[in-house]
Amino acid sequence: MFNDWQALALLLQRLDGCLSGYERVEVVLIDDGSTQPPGVHLEGLALRQIARVLRLPLRRNLGHQRAIAVGLCWIEQNLPDCDAVVVMDADGEDAPADVPRLIDKLIEQHRRAIVFAKRTKRSESTVFRVCYHTYRVVHHLLTGIRVSVGNFSVIPRPLLRRIVVLSELWNHYAAAIVKSRMPTDSVDTQRAHRLHGQSTMNFVALVTHGLSAISVFSDRVGVRLVIGISFIASAIAVALGVILVIRLGTDLAVPGWATYTTGILLILLAQMFLLLLVSVFAILAGRQSADVIPARDFVYFIDQPEAVYGGE
Repeated sequence: MFNDWQALALLLQRLDGCLSGYERVEVVLIDDGSTQPPGVHLEGLALRQIARVLRLPLRRNLGHQRAIAVGLCWIEQNLPDCDAVVVMDADGEDAPADVPRLIDKLIEQHRRAIVFAKRTKRSESTVFRVCYHTYRVVHHLLTGIRVSVGNFSVIPRPLLRRIVVLSELWNHYAAAIVKSRMPTDSVDTQRAHRLHGQSTMNFVALVTHGLSAISVFSDRVGVRLVIGISFIASAIAVALGVILVIRLGTDLAVPGWATYTTGILLILLAQMFLLLLVSVFAILAGRQSADVIPARDFVYFIDQPEAVYGGE
């Protein structure tokens, strides 16, 4: 959550109405460096199923993926009695009515799988949907993995202990789960509309979000680039060989542009070779670099937690 206090208040009320029958529900609000105070928006809340809303302020704005990582690590270390964690945005686009459906699927899976909300219909503008579809195509080409889920999900406690040590979690939550090969399942949902205000996500932030997801699979991307570059280099080498055979081994007339074509192909071949070297060394360097371990490093970003609703 970032400055969406009014949307948060509306979300808590709707969420509370959807969670009847659960023994104890707590909300851990990851305040991602908000510049606005809660004001009066959270005053006067009358929640029956939600026992406590705990605000976990971050010392700086990290972005929603790293804020999720910090929140999951804090819960894993500080709420030992937590049976499961639902990850959702605070603006209402993750529909509260879908939370019981996710939990029901989790129980159906005997708490052995992470259950994601799979979007069957989106509520954004046409331009956004076109950009998102383009991102999905690029993601699939570079990684070989199709994008079908986001942050909205429920995690059983045993798998939470495994998630918080994934270094990839620091870049992208859903991609880290996919790469880790943990068991997952999904529930078909429709994305809801924001409850209040406008999204602070701009085009640059969306592109950064997409690149963060792709970066989790940097080894896959590197290998696929090496294969692609090798294929292109091989095609160029074959073309050069054909030109040389025609020029030196036959009596066929070679047009004047063949010389220029040969020169261009030689330049392209050199560039492909350089790209191949860069890709290989980038893969090797990435495997040797020191990684962030969320369960170890999250404490540096957390300020003093406070209960904004309910007891301590």
